Amino acid sequence: MKRIYLFLLLICCASLVEAQKIKVACVGNSVTFGYGLANPAEEAYPAQLQKLLGEGYEVGNFGKSGATLLSKGHRPYILQKEFEDAKAFAADLVVIHLGLNDTDPRNWPNYKDEFVNDYLKLIDAFRKVNPACKIWICRLTPITAKHPRFESGTRDWYWQIQHQIEEIAGVAGVSIIDLQEGLYARPDLLPDALHPTVEGASIIAWTVYSSLTGNFGGLKMSSLFTDGMVLQCNEPLRITGTSNAGDQITVSVGGQKKRTVTSSNGKWSVVLDPLKAGGHYELSVSGANKRYVYKDVLAGEVWLCSGQSNMAFMVAEAAEKAALLKKAGDSSNVRLFDMKPRWMTNAVEWDGSVLDSLNSLQYFKDARWEKCNDKNVSRFSAIAYAFGQMLSDSLNVPVGLILNAVGGSPCESWIDRRTLEFNYPGILNNWTKNDRIQDWVRERASLNIKKSDNSQQRHPYEPCYLFESGIIPLASYPVKGVIWYQGESNAHNKEIHEILFPLLVDSWRKNWNKEFPFYYVQLSGLNRPSWPHFRDSQRRLEKIIPGSGMAVSSDLGDSLDVHPKRKQEVGERLARLALNKTYGKDIVPSGPQYKESEFKNGYALISFDYANGLRASDDKDLRSFEIAEFDGLYFPAKAIVEGNKIKVWNDKVKHPRFVRYGWAPYTNGNLVNRELLPASTFTSSDN
Repeated sequence: MKRIYLFLLLICCASLVEAQKIKVACVGNSVTFGYGLANPAEEAYPAQLQKLLGEGYEVGNFGKSGATLLSKGHRPYILQKEFEDAKAFAADLVVIHLGLNDTDPRNWPNYKDEFVNDYLKLIDAFRKVNPACKIWICRLTPITAKHPRFESGTRDWYWQIQHQIEEIAGVAGVSIIDLQEGLYARPDLLPDALHPTVEGASIIAWTVYSSLTGNFGGLKMSSLFTDGMVLQCNEPLRITGTSNAGDQITVSVGGQKKRTVTSSNGKWSVVLDPLKAGGHYELSVSGANKRYVYKDVLAGEVWLCSGQSNMAFMVAEAAEKAALLKKAGDSSNVRLFDMKPRWMTNAVEWDGSVLDSLNSLQYFKDARWEKCNDKNVSRFSAIAYAFGQMLSDSLNVPVGLILNAVGGSPCESWIDRRTLEFNYPGILNNWTKNDRIQDWVRERASLNIKKSDNSQQRHPYEPCYLFESGIIPLASYPVKGVIWYQGESNAHNKEIHEILFPLLVDSWRKNWNKEFPFYYVQLSGLNRPSWPHFRDSQRRLEKIIPGSGMAVSSDLGDSLDVHPKRKQEVGERLARLALNKTYGKDIVPSGPQYKESEFKNGYALISFDYANGLRASDDKDLRSFEIAEFDGLYFPAKAIVEGNKIKVWNDKVKHPRFVRYGWAPYTNGNLVNRELLPASTFTSSDN
């Protein structure tokens, strides 16, 4: 009898323990079910969520492949057995991820007006079963650009649904879990454009786990927050981070203290009052169980320095090495944050460990803010350092320089994914064989990843890659502006670059939510036939992109070397642009800028901006001017200075219609203004 009693007691206890488990219903489509995985029962996100939550929870997978949220869709979830099973489960916590299949042309164009109402009915159905249940609805996992219907509706309908999901959450009083954010920069984890791999399912599981528990790993700060950092001065300063939901965060610096509470998505931010330039501040960030204290913090001007190899070109390699290093000891107001690539894109085949790291976006080395010394200045960008030194000397304030330039990188690799998806999606697909991308770029990338057996293998030159690995991590760190030297890997097709470069500038400004200045370097002289066309295109882009400026470098080129060694002057020309256009200093920002041409009496009279003191840099005759009639056949022209204009002619050209300057891959043009700043390559034609 005692044994029977004991047995029954154990059964009761077991039943009680079982009854006390928190039930989690994962409602959804094929992504929830685990379509495409070898073992969905163990690998789908609900199964991985179960492991994360532990024995105190019971997670049910109620995913149905192909299911639509729309009740009139081609496979309504509410008509499926999985829906009835989910209701019978009577969950305490319900996670709904539906809407992907509603992008089908059979569904959204016909029934989109019913999406909100249908979603509210689904939510109510679970509340009727268990009025005490808590419900989360999910922003959709990504659909990548290689989806066959991406440009024929799926892309646009996807984002319309995302917007409606956010509205539904507010109306229904439910929370949102963002399943897009963690996967959007990882298209390699969505091999068929839609369904995640095991690793992708793991990211979903962690995202759901964090939202359900509020555990986001405690207080964390951006890697840019270190001792010795430079914070942007003289403007409201947004400090952001992550922590567990509901954590109280306190940020203190310079006698001010700001408090906030971490939101349900684990994110927090405070806006500090403007800091006066100088230092040495102490910045403290405190959470529930952790406190960061950053010492020797300066407030000054922070600039991001980016592009490809000519921006990365180190002081140690520059012709002005001695002069630049001589200043290093006196550069206490200049601090460096050097994001060096872990692997250079040289002509080598990378091994498996490199390839795996690339897919995880682990491309840049860890960095810390550093005071200038001979060693770190020597390995830092010569252009960026010269820029920062001139800025600091002129403004008498600290300057922080963040460097993340990558040799050979094309423009498209630095642009965010959504921008390209909507403005130039064709460049995203099959990129190693995509003729929108320069041949050399594709060839070098293909060589680097040759050993990979992963069809989704990533590379730093891939469209969006450097934005996702090198720009997104910086977004929470305020900057004043950007200096940029890139174009060599896009120079073969100026028409595509004319699309991409404005998109890049806009992409970065949206990322920081700030219309900051963007100053860039025009390509130098080099014996490549397309370069005069490209340089002129760069000149024209300055007129198109607001808040931009271009520094000319063609007079400092090397006919045989894509990496000319004179870099100090380039950096100082960029500094001139910033000092004049950003800081309002009375300094000429540029060499003569082509304005217009007047044709009469057998000659052309060319007008320029910044034209005071026009002259030849070597005090010889002006060179590299050409003139043509309507046939567009150019002849070398004589040129002389007339006041602040240039008169150009050739006796063979009786009725001039076009004029151009510096129109050679490696130009010997010598037109400068009083400040000895060079004129850009230009043509008066529409080009």
